[in-house]
Amino acid sequence: MIRFGLVALGLLAAASLGPASAQERARVVATSPDLRSLVEAVGGDLVEVESLTRPEQDPHSIEVKPGQIARLRDAALVVRVGLDHEPWLARLSAPQGRVLDLSKSVRLLQTETPRLRVERRAHVHAYGNTHYWLDPRNAEPMTAAIASALAALRPAEKVRFEERRERFLLRLRERSSQWESALKAHHGTKVVVVHDSWAYFAERFGLEILAAAEPHPGVPPSPAELSALLKRMREGGVRVLIADPHANPALVRQIADKSGAKPVTLLPSGADYIELFEENLRRLSAGLRPD
Repeated sequence: MIRFGLVALGLLAAASLGPASAQERARVVATSPDLRSLVEAVGGDLVEVESLTRPEQDPHSIEVKPGQIARLRDAALVVRVGLDHEPWLARLSAPQGRVLDLSKSVRLLQTETPRLRVERRAHVHAYGNTHYWLDPRNAEPMTAAIASALAALRPAEKVRFEERRERFLLRLRERSSQWESALKAHHGTKVVVVHDSWAYFAERFGLEILAAAEPHPGVPPSPAELSALLKRMREGGVRVLIADPHANPALVRQIADKSGAKPVTLLPSGADYIELFEENLRRLSAGLRPD
């Protein structure tokens, strides 16, 4: 019995030195897998993070399950994209914990004027382009805001959050330098996007977006709009058409066939933040290579 008691005490002592238990973790809900990845990068085993959406979903239109609603309500911290990226979030019960809107931590694009198309029709997003995480340099202010919010929940762990953030950013800066070097030869390349998700990505990697095909998200262009778009693509020498996974495949094929541009599907969201860019740069580099 004495020996058993000593062994039990030893196991308890070892457990106390290990990773934070589930009871000690700060419960965080993120509205996208990308934000979940960034919270995990900063919080490590001190946080328990759930994303309300999956990478393959259209983030503007999802159905949140009852279990997710309960976890959202009970979360100590909710991390969201903000602006009007998650219109479904306003229909849910307000969370009891703190809400961190990461759009307030970055420089936004397309805020001064409406986001216009060929026929000068304004985009549904009225407050600026919401896809700011697709510029990897925006991860610096985003993770700074996340570290500050987590430290407010766990003040004693502030140094650990900052140390984890710096380790993550070191990896990201190294990879970002390689990504930018890989696309340096393609700076100024004109592309057309199906959905206007890629303004931040294009700015960071030196691409010029000539136009977006959809006058509104999920709404195909009219025959007149499509004709004007194809004319601009031919005159501009556009070789690449960037589509999202949920883009209308018939529309993508039609534009590609009639313009001669190569369709490239890029991922606007991913479960791992760095791997998201790795995969997109692989796909884009392949699409930019001459046949």
